[in-house]
Amino acid sequence: MAKSEKYETNRNRLNGGSRRANVDCSGCSQGTVAGPWISDTAEEIEHPTVPLGINRMAIPRAAIFLSLSMVALIFLSTVIVGYSAWKFLEMNQDAFDATDKSLIRDPETDRWYWEATLLYDTCNPRLDDWNWPDSLSDQDDLFLLPGEVRCDWEHQGEGDRASLAIHNRGNQSLDLVLEIIGGSIVFGESGEADLSIIDLQGNDSIVLELQLLEDVTEHDVQIIVSHLQVMDARVFLDLNVFAGAEPRDIHVGDGDQVEVQYTVWDADTDEQLDDGNLVVTAGEDPAWIEGFGWSAIGLDIDSDRGLIPGINSGTSHITLLPPSLAYGESDGELRDRWLRFELEVNRGPLT
Repeated sequence: MAKSEKYETNRNRLNGGSRRANVDCSGCSQGTVAGPWISDTAEEIEHPTVPLGINRMAIPRAAIFLSLSMVALIFLSTVIVGYSAWKFLEMNQDAFDATDKSLIRDPETDRWYWEATLLYDTCNPRLDDWNWPDSLSDQDDLFLLPGEVRCDWEHQGEGDRASLAIHNRGNQSLDLVLEIIGGSIVFGESGEADLSIIDLQGNDSIVLELQLLEDVTEHDVQIIVSHLQVMDARVFLDLNVFAGAEPRDIHVGDGDQVEVQYTVWDADTDEQLDDGNLVVTAGEDPAWIEGFGWSAIGLDIDSDRGLIPGINSGTSHITLLPPSLAYGESDGELRDRWLRFELEVNRGPLT
């Protein structure tokens, strides 16, 4: 093969067959390569395909669309929340207005029909705006006392108890909410500082146990008794709690059986009516008048429980019972009498 022919053949190999590729390319110069035939970079890398929507204009449009959607969603949520709040207030207002205030307020004295007192004979006018009656039984009034009271509670250590009485002096049943403000004291039934009384019948009373959670030296609390539906209808009881001189280990609570020595007087005349020893269940005890069982709440005794002969470590206290917690439902001569009880625990709790 001639030297010129070898040169031509090698050139054709280097050109990758450009002559055959350019056969149909009219006007192309011999030896000119069309397209990326000998490029070292792949076509999809050198000229990548741009995905649909990912370009300079699509991103701002998407952001604008999302922003407008968010604004619309926030506006719709605000409307829904506002409407729901309006309906809630409307429904509750209807509930509050459902109770006619004239049904729960005495028109003559402008007082709400319920009263709150401690059973201990330690209560006085709360704001010094009324005088204690000379004769409790001779009051010609609907209410047990002329006004709200403040009471003292001498406790004998952490866990001590006391009895709180709520009286409904009207003819309508009452739904009440009780709240203890100031801490350290809860209701014995629930262990909480608030309690609801549902359907307290007209001319009826209920007694509740209070429990001291900590050994305070002196502490003031307030008990607020409000109507469930008329929240501005409230009665107050101020309570001054202070430590006694000799704390005890055991405090008589609701359901405890104790043996007590008692003396009872007419609260107005100081006439002694009875005395003796008996076993009573603190709290509800159907064997005796209602207030007697609740008067045993809060008695205290050391851990010997009075079982050691010749040693009496029990405490005593005095309670004041209105007719509704004494003999008010009887037909005897004590029907309208206020009674003053002194109780001292001899033994117990027995169980």
